[in-house]
Amino acid sequence: MPPTYSTYDAKAKFSEVIRLVRGGTSVTITYRGEPVAEICPIEPREQSIEERFDDLVRRGIISPAENPEAPLVPGKRRVAGALEDFLAHRHREL
Repeated sequence: MPPTYSTYDAKAKFSEVIRLVRGGTSVTITYRGEPVAEICPIEPREQSIEERFDDLVRRGIISPAENPEAPLVPGKRRVAGALEDFLAHRHREL
């Protein structure tokens, strides 16, 4: 039997209810002793590669190619960072 909370208790203990649901437990909400709602975990859905790509574009993590037919070219070589500069300078002093 899933845990049951009155609407008052569910409101007062919302964090606890959500913790249970995140842990995979369904929770029943009652109003004046009658069940009126059930909060249950959402089953994760597998995304297709196209959906994943669209999601990454929408979130600004990647951007689509301006010309998808253009050949791939290597990116610019990364300039040495602060750690590399520090280590090189330190090595020269020794």
